[in-house]
Amino acid sequence: MKKQFFNVAMGIVLISVATACNSSKPADSTDTTMTMSDTTAMAAGDTTTMHTQEGVLVGGALMVPTKNIVENAVESKDHTTLVAAVKAAGLAETLSGKGPFTVFAPTNEAFAKLPAGTVDKLLKPEMKKDLTGILTYHVVSGSYKASDLKDGLELTTVQGQKIKFTEKDGQWYVNDAKITITDAVSSNGVTHVIDGVLMPKK
Repeated sequence: MKKQFFNVAMGIVLISVATACNSSKPADSTDTTMTMSDTTAMAAGDTTTMHTQEGVLVGGALMVPTKNIVENAVESKDHTTLVAAVKAAGLAETLSGKGPFTVFAPTNEAFAKLPAGTVDKLLKPEMKKDLTGILTYHVVSGSYKASDLKDGLELTTVQGQKIKFTEKDGQWYVNDAKITITDAVSSNGVTHVIDGVLMPKK
């Protein structure tokens, strides 16, 4: 009787240990838990924009509200040309300021669509005024999220000229550039990624 009781008790202990081991994660495992917004984006087949509870994935980096616009932008591998241009124009300090600002950020591919040699020319010291004009044409004072946009809306940029928003087949455009990623919120504003460079009228 004692031997039978001992065997049963040992069996219970072994089952408990095995269950505990299976339910706990290995020390070196990677937590792949996704937020509700992650799974919603994936279910919708959206591989470009990944909104999470922490931030928005842009150019392989998570843009988070705890960093300012410039600090977030420098982390994006898709915006190295824009960051170089902002620094060349001396606007990094301004866009790191209190704001708030809304920035429409062209990707490297957007800059590559410009005529050959345009970017190299604009980055020259003697072209600083022209470069500043182009970059500030991508910035609006105030914080405008996608939910604030309306078809036909016009906003005055920091450069002084207006940009216009249109909606086509559920997709937003600013002038002729498509907005590919929306609402990357920073501590001093919001960034929207676009696939073209906005050129002000001369």
